[in-house]
Amino acid sequence: MGEIRDRENEVQRVEEIGNRQNKVSIQENVITRDINRTFPAHDYFKETDGDGQDSLYKICKAYSVYDEDIGYCQGQSFLAAVLLLHMPEEQAFCVLVKIMYDYGLRELYKNNFEGLHCKFYQLERLLQEQHPELYNHFLDLNLEAHMYASQWFLTLFTVKFPLCMVFHIIDLLLSEGLCIIFNVALALLKTSKEDLLQADFEGALKFFRVQLPKRYRAEENARRLMEQACNIKVPTKKLKKYEKEYLTMREQQAQQEDPIDRFKRENRRLQEASLRLEQENDDLAHELVTSKIALRSDLDQIEDKADVLNKELLQTKQRLVETEDEKRRQEEESEQIKEVFRRELEKAECEVKKTSAIISEYKQICSQLSTRLEKQQAASKEELEIVKSKVMSCDQCCELFRKDGEFQLPEQGQDLTDQDMDEEKELLKKQLREMELELAQTKLQLVEAKCKIQ
Repeated sequence: MGEIRDRENEVQRVEEIGNRQNKVSIQENVITRDINRTFPAHDYFKETDGDGQDSLYKICKAYSVYDEDIGYCQGQSFLAAVLLLHMPEEQAFCVLVKIMYDYGLRELYKNNFEGLHCKFYQLERLLQEQHPELYNHFLDLNLEAHMYASQWFLTLFTVKFPLCMVFHIIDLLLSEGLCIIFNVALALLKTSKEDLLQADFEGALKFFRVQLPKRYRAEENARRLMEQACNIKVPTKKLKKYEKEYLTMREQQAQQEDPIDRFKRENRRLQEASLRLEQENDDLAHELVTSKIALRSDLDQIEDKADVLNKELLQTKQRLVETEDEKRRQEEESEQIKEVFRRELEKAECEVKKTSAIISEYKQICSQLSTRLEKQQAASKEELEIVKSKVMSCDQCCELFRKDGEFQLPEQGQDLTDQDMDEEKELLKKQLREMELELAQTKLQLVEAKCKIQ
């Protein structure tokens, strides 16, 4: 039955968001101003009048009309924006209402933030118990919890801390309740203890405002912090005990304190809170302007880079066209060169064939000439042997040769007739002319063969 009632309430809230968006809210100007400062660097919310800012405006305006007693409070836009990143605007409105009412976040805004100051007291008592050295250091600096933990409770860490850490906190909140804020706060103070102990008043405030959120931009650091937060024990009985102590203390102060002094003190506290909120507002505005300037600078750089890339692309395309033309020309030249080489190769092959034939003929002629010369030499040798045998058979002529067969002139005492000597000389001269003639013919044939080869 409880689940059915929850569904009915959710359906009613979805219907109410449509009805209440049309109503006029006295906080529209504040809502519009806060929306422009909510996650200005996020893609979903950075565009003015974009879908993200439009949905965020509808949720914040609907809640300001829905909750007439509290209305819209500064910083709620961040919590609504975190919900919008995970669900449609109707469901985000329902979850926002549930967190404010059922999880008790709305109680922190009531009665001049009396519930919030009770949370501050509980946090300081837990710090005193678990980290007394850091608690005493804060006392020496006059650094109170409301000076650094206001946004932790009112906006659930959504304003300053990175989204990767905020998503874990919201999950734990929906699972465990609002008390998980104490776990996360104590884990933050524990991990930052060494830095805070060395800081003065201004340094501590700056550390909480600037340096502490930057530490958890890395998801791994945020995950380790959540593990430490879950391991910290914050007993519910102890929180109730501290709450009773705070209420008792407030009653005693109300009885002992003069009303005028109490009003002055409340006024002074409100002024301090107002100054602190104005400072945070200025910081947010500065971050917004800085983010816009950075985005504008990044956009200009990207546009310049895009122009350079476009020019390089055009140049690359032009070079590609030129390269393709050059490739085509080279291919044509290559084909022409191949054709020339093919023709020259065919011509060379024909010349080789012709040369081979000439060489073959030359070899054949040389072989014939060698055979013929050998035959002539053999015939000449035979004729010489015949002549020699005839000469040796003659008693008068045999004396012209030595015993080894070589020719020799006759001695002065020999009786050779001039006629015989003349005949012999004529015969030898005739044979010599014939051999010279054959040699000349052979040389002529050799020259003709060389001419054919060339």
